Amino acid sequence: MKATSWTRKGFLAIFLFLTVLASIFVLRHIEVKRLHYQPQVNATIIMPRVSPHHIVNRSFCTFQPLSPQDALEERLILDSIAWPATPVLPSPISLEQTTDPAHSTFTILPGRKGGQWHVGDQLEVMIQTFDFQGRPKKSGGDFILATLQSRKLEAGVAGQLVDHQNGSYSAVFSLLWEGDAQVEVTLVHPSEAVTVLDRLNREQPDRIYFKSLYRSGSVSETTICNVCLRPTQQPVCNYTDLHVGEPWFCYKPKKLSCDTRINHFKGGFKQNLKVKEEKLFQSGVNMKVSIQATGSSIATVLSKKEGQLKLKTSSGTSVPSGYYYQGVWWTLGGTTISQFNRSAITQCLKGKVVHMYGDSTIRQWFEFLNAALPGLKEFDLHSRRQVGPFMSLDYENNILVTYRCHGPPIRFGLIPTRELRYIANEIDDLIGGPNTVVVVGIWSHLGTYPIEIYIRRLQSIRRAVVQLLDRAPGTLVIIRTANVKALTLYETITNSDWYSLQRDKVLRAMFKGLKVHLIDAWEMTLAHHLPHNLHPLPPIIKNMIDHLLSYICPHKGG
Repeated sequence: MKATSWTRKGFLAIFLFLTVLASIFVLRHIEVKRLHYQPQVNATIIMPRVSPHHIVNRSFCTFQPLSPQDALEERLILDSIAWPATPVLPSPISLEQTTDPAHSTFTILPGRKGGQWHVGDQLEVMIQTFDFQGRPKKSGGDFILATLQSRKLEAGVAGQLVDHQNGSYSAVFSLLWEGDAQVEVTLVHPSEAVTVLDRLNREQPDRIYFKSLYRSGSVSETTICNVCLRPTQQPVCNYTDLHVGEPWFCYKPKKLSCDTRINHFKGGFKQNLKVKEEKLFQSGVNMKVSIQATGSSIATVLSKKEGQLKLKTSSGTSVPSGYYYQGVWWTLGGTTISQFNRSAITQCLKGKVVHMYGDSTIRQWFEFLNAALPGLKEFDLHSRRQVGPFMSLDYENNILVTYRCHGPPIRFGLIPTRELRYIANEIDDLIGGPNTVVVVGIWSHLGTYPIEIYIRRLQSIRRAVVQLLDRAPGTLVIIRTANVKALTLYETITNSDWYSLQRDKVLRAMFKGLKVHLIDAWEMTLAHHLPHNLHPLPPIIKNMIDHLLSYICPHKGG
């Protein structure tokens, strides 16, 4: 009996041991298959790691934990967009010691051969900054934009800026047309203002806050919501998306449960600048103010030299993505831009489904197509005009165009919670294919948050794009970048061009190497002579749509 009992126990122990080994093998095999299934691309793909039992970290900004590989990518991106540091500022700040565009100057450097420039050459400008007392600045970090313009030719191109971090800067321009070209240099923000903007995102990411209405029967309550929610004694409702891991939190209503939330809307704005910091953001004084030339601001460009085949570039500089000539945007390399009238747009989109996801700058494209195509009729989905979703159909030509705004944070008016959709989830639901076009643009509404939040949002979108292209390689994916805009104090603190530039750099890094197409809204708005606007003016939108359609229907010339 004892031997039999021992044998049974031995077999039981061996059985349990083998079961554990088998479980480990199966789990390991599943993980290996999951890793093996990941598409091989040049960028790291973040997989969601949020469970239904995710515990809310009561710190100010909650970040999901990253794998070592994902953390390395984030670190590399943060390093790549690091801004030159500004010397420690006095408190309260002294405006006299900050960069003054009225005292600052730029000088066009002579051409390499006899002071002449030819189409295909580069023109270089040296910029020297001074403070309000006329003393040379000794450090860098100013946010400066430079363009080359010809109003007569309706031509323009963005310059590439080099910060020498000693108070001087270089702007380099590709010379792309024959005739006069006028240099325009603009101080967007002094370095001291950039330091304040950076601090605001770290210390006050909730300066724009949101609210949600909760209702059950005759009882209703409204509470504050955000990505970054300050810890209080009030319990928190966690609305983190379980599929893509995007965080969102609301203070829990006192009487109602978290699942009675019915809408989302912008709550307000809190301006908490320190003493005298407002002086750093003065239109006409030190915010988007022109810097004057010491001599002439105009260069005369001669025709291209015989035998010159391509643009010359200096060491460390790059060719712009495109330029305007006679009011039309021309790209440098890649797809040839064609001009589309109404008939050509219809022919191009015939049989196509175009899904647009993003903010109001993407909604502009939807509205343009609606106005341009007489056969495209919008269905009345009883959506709010600012919010959507929208859907238009040209039945005769089998064209479907849709628009949906991206998920929170979104500063639009009241949005039903059932309409709050993250772009990654929407893309994951697409079948895709050669007749499907996906357009994405997301940047403006995430400007007030630490850049890590934007990085992670793009990582989830990129994962969805990679998987879409893997299951439906013929799908066309087009990404719209950020653009420059007019700046008031409010616009600057919540949506400065500096915030947009940082996100623009992140977006380009995130999608580099993928089979997607970029529409460079940054250069298209910067290079145009029209005033900067959050919503680019119609001539610029027309060029963007021509660019979009040229990707959908590429030129087949010889």
